Formats: sequence, structure tokens, C-alpha cells
Amino acid sequence: MARIAYYRVSDTSQSVEAQRQALGGQFDREFADEGVSGAVQAADRKGFAELLSYVREGDTLYIYAIDRLGRDALDIQATIRRLIDKGVTVDVRGLGPIAKGVGELIVAVLAQVAEMERQRIRERCDAGRAAAKAALAATGKTHRGKASLGRPMAGDRATVQAWRSDNGASIAKTAAHFGLSLATIKRYCGPQ
Repeated sequence: MARIAYYRVSDTSQSVEAQRQALGGQFDREFADEGVSGAVQAADRKGFAELLSYVREGDTLYIYAIDRLGRDALDIQATIRRLIDKGVTVDVRGLGPIAKGVGELIVAVLAQVAEMERQRIRERCDAGRAAAKAALAATGKTHRGKASLGRPMAGDRATVQAWRSDNGASIAKTAAHFGLSLATIKRYCGPQ
């Protein structure tokens, strides 16, 4: 009977440490997915897929919150059911162990809330992009004062390509000359 923890953060700038500390236990095994959206089905995430292969009847899986399993209500419910059917106890911080029946009903409600929040995040992002596009069209700057919506262009592609061709330069030499990354030069000029 192993004590297992699972952590997930959506962005690589985030850390699972807050979840680890909040769960605060000594675990036999820990699994994590860092930089993976909750929109990705649980079984399709590397860390969670490894967890599913590892867990056995009698194990207890500890998670920080239902939304760490995902942001798709049906996937969360199917994942919890799969674990329970395997004989694994799912223990959610603040809720305790989830059992069949009432426990699954609570999970269903919380999973719907997680999915609703995902939709709200998407709506806020879409609204922000729309505002940025409108401001860019009207003023030449986004609503946050940036000159473009995406990553700013580093150097002029045509100039970089011409200089590399004229000088027979390698990708590394071209990158050094323009002060650009190797990835940018490869994107501009191809690997040649």
C-alpha cells in the first residue's frame, strides 16, 4: 500500500513545490506534469500515464485539488472512476478520500467548476487578444504598450539571409554577428 502524490502545473514558470508543501506528507512515490495544460487528457500526460502504470490496489493517491487532474469534467470523472475501480483511494486535499456514490457526486460538481474556470480563462485570453488587436490597429501599440502581439522580430530576416549567403557563414557565425539565437537563425535561413 503505497502513498503516492501527483502534481500538475500548466506553465513552466510555475513550480509544483507549493502543491508538494501543501500536501506535506512523506510519499513513497511522486509523479508530476509540469508545463502541461489541464485541457490535456490525464492519461495523455507523461507523468500521469506513468502514475496509472504504477498504482496498485490498496494504494492512496494524494492530489492538491481536483483541477490538478484536469479541466475537462468528463475526463476528471472517468479518471477518478478508473482509479477507484483499480482499488486506489483518491485523497483530495481539503476533501479527504473520494468514495463511490456521494464522493463521486462531489467530484462531478468540482470537475464542472474546473471546466467552467478553464472556459473563463479562455474567454479572458480571447478578450485580451481582441483588445490588443484593436489597440494595435488604432494606435500602433497594443493596449499594454507593445509594438506587436507576438514575440518581437529579432533582426530582419532578409538582411540575415543575405549576410549569411554573401559571407558563406555558418549558423553559429551568423548568430554571433547579429546577436541572435541559433534557433532564430535556423528559422530565418534553414539548416543549410
